[in-house]
Amino acid sequence: MEPQIVFDCFKRVNQIPRPSKREEKMIAFLQEFGQSLGLPTKVDKTGNVLISKPATPGMENKPTVVLQSHMDMVCEKNADRDFNFDTDPIETYIEGDWMHAKGTTLGADDGIGVAMQMAVLMSNDIEHGPLECLFTRDEETGLTGAEGLESGFMTGQYLINLDSEDEGQIFVSCAGGVRTEARFQFKEEEVPAGYFTARVGVKGLHGGHSGDDINKKFANANKLLVRYLCQVQEETDLRLVDIQSGGLHNAIPREGWALIAVPMAYKETLRVKLNVLSAQVEEEFSATEPTIEWTLESLTDEQHKLCIEKAVSDKMLRTLHCIHNGVFAMSQDLDWLVETSSNLASIHKIEGGEVVVTTSQRSSVPSNLEYMASVIRTTFELGGAKTLTNEGYPGWKMNPKSEILRIAKESYVRLFNKEPEILAIHAGLECGLFSEKYPGLDMISVGPTLRGVHSPDERLLIPTVKLVWEHLLDILKHV
Repeated sequence: MEPQIVFDCFKRVNQIPRPSKREEKMIAFLQEFGQSLGLPTKVDKTGNVLISKPATPGMENKPTVVLQSHMDMVCEKNADRDFNFDTDPIETYIEGDWMHAKGTTLGADDGIGVAMQMAVLMSNDIEHGPLECLFTRDEETGLTGAEGLESGFMTGQYLINLDSEDEGQIFVSCAGGVRTEARFQFKEEEVPAGYFTARVGVKGLHGGHSGDDINKKFANANKLLVRYLCQVQEETDLRLVDIQSGGLHNAIPREGWALIAVPMAYKETLRVKLNVLSAQVEEEFSATEPTIEWTLESLTDEQHKLCIEKAVSDKMLRTLHCIHNGVFAMSQDLDWLVETSSNLASIHKIEGGEVVVTTSQRSSVPSNLEYMASVIRTTFELGGAKTLTNEGYPGWKMNPKSEILRIAKESYVRLFNKEPEILAIHAGLECGLFSEKYPGLDMISVGPTLRGVHSPDERLLIPTVKLVWEHLLDILKHV
């Protein structure tokens, strides 16, 4: 496990509960960490932490570099995993060259970035100019830490974001994004007499990041579940009792379920249609979803007597069937770059007579981001829902004269004798908000290789941590 200092720090980070918007324990940990090293440590009113470290002797006149990562993590677990993200430490294990977590997200997004910053702050055998280590909160559910960052809180000329997911790639631009929510309001009505009630579910999907993985041909659990419900609805008098599908707005949904009722005469129709659809989906996603699993269970208890009023559920399911999900447009300039996309993230019936649907839109072109959100809102409103799109976050435009990029490229070639890839990313990064508050800040984003982020399949490619660490130290030495 090299570099040992980084992995030791990552182990410490994974002992601290840090769900998005509930990072108080992590903030206190970082404060105590900085103070224990005798380094200037401050916390702004938003909860962002900044720890400063003076230059090593002879490098005092170098420009200040900011190292930045976010302290929160996506909290996703498998349905059969008993785990409390507010109290339990992440349990990790090694399989080959990969580090995994036991049935939960690993927290390497972006705990490994936090660990690298901690290692730099602790080290007394590396060369660097003045450093500022910025740890932002709540990146995953709204970027509110970066949004609340005040001008003047940090003073660096260069910033290295440690939140990328492919070693050997240097990111210089990212997409902006918004979240659009729809609410279908309904009255409850009784399930007619003589109806059969069942629970249908889908699970075992790949999931992944709704930006970085949106073009990787993974299935969306919400779309599959609704597809089945619409097929049943076309042939029977379907009544929707409950639906709980999907999770976080920035994750491709992996699983979901619905409680439904149909006339007893159509009991076998449910199984037949599911068998047919299951075979079709297995063929459609044969390369990307090898572990997809459908379930259908009969319910015999008497508590499921109420359902969503039929007029609302019929329109809602048809609307969800139509709603766009996946890539909307590719970049006009870069053939490989997704420009605009939308993710149908979650569908949840809640107390008070509402079904809440959450979607997220991303684009590197502001006008197309607005257009994509408008398309989603319009579709929902035609289906009778009330909609709201949040203000979102801005994209980060490439700086063609970036000095820190030049240094990072030269460093990578010097260390590894090959050129790094210079890329834009469809996912959102906090750099977009930093560029608004600090217009002159020169930035890049790097990181070790991660896969399955935002899902319990999240894993970290161990050897790439050493490569990124060596690259980072060489950049700091040559600024």
